[in-house]
Amino acid sequence: MANHEPYVRQAAALPIRNGRVCLVTSSNGKRWVIPKGLIEPGQTAGETALQEAWEEAGLTGTLRPEPIGSFIYEKWCGVCHVTVFAMQVTEVAQNWPERELRQRSWVGVPTALETIGDQGLVELLRNFFASKATKERQPIEN
Repeated sequence: MANHEPYVRQAAALPIRNGRVCLVTSSNGKRWVIPKGLIEPGQTAGETALQEAWEEAGLTGTLRPEPIGSFIYEKWCGVCHVTVFAMQVTEVAQNWPERELRQRSWVGVPTALETIGDQGLVELLRNFFASKATKERQPIEN
């Protein structure tokens, strides 16, 4: 498959429920990340984010209409550009497609920032939660 873009396009969900963030282990189990995956042809970034949250973490919910930001990281397939959406989680399933492959953990924001190894994602989350703290407390779904 020829890719003429400089980046591999991915989308991610930042699952939030009751002030906590859901992290999942990477597919090799060595790192904690947020659900993310390749944006398939014909799919929007938001659709991909919702699909990955379900497949990797067993979560359903609603996304903020606009992304909260993006970050770049290197992976075996090339340099990935990830568009991240905040997701208000409405349901948490006990069984999901990648349950045998990944662990899921609900953590507070400080723990998430300490646990995630990708500095681009850490900075994005730090900026997002700092801006939320300076505004009046509003539900994530507006």
